[in-house]
Amino acid sequence: MKFEVELTGASGKKKHIVAFERDGDAQRVLLDGQLIAADVVQVAPNTISILLAGQAYEIHVTPSWDGTLKIQSGPDEFTAEIKDPRAWRGRQQGALEAEGRQRILAPMPGKVIRLLVKAGDEVESGQGLIVVEAMKMQNEIRSPKKGKVERLLVQEGQTVDTGEILAWVE
Repeated sequence: MKFEVELTGASGKKKHIVAFERDGDAQRVLLDGQLIAADVVQVAPNTISILLAGQAYEIHVTPSWDGTLKIQSGPDEFTAEIKDPRAWRGRQQGALEAEGRQRILAPMPGKVIRLLVKAGDEVESGQGLIVVEAMKMQNEIRSPKKGKVERLLVQEGQTVDTGEILAWVE
């Protein structure tokens, strides 16, 4: 499967061709025709961990109302537009977002340093809910959908483990 990806960040716009190919049970990733040693694992909703050429990255992906993706990795933020009509047919109806009741999970162990919402608040897809500090970095955990914060299961100052349920959005 091949995609054209246009990334827009602080340094401007860049276009890349990303291809995924099956190699037996494994996946091969080609970036602009070059084979990339990559291992990708989804660690939480909208959060993936990538081991790329020996370096680990945690990537937060949030669908936007205009069909693009907001991507955050550490202090770097990008907007990605993926051009593949087969994969993004639904864009004309709006951005892709999670459906139904959603658990908001801690993507990593850390400490809750700020609650950005309270139970009963209406939230938009991609809106910040909770800020967790891990390894001296603050990570804003965002809503995967438009809805209402049903419950918050943490409070400021609380430590959390990877995969722990922080909140529910209905």
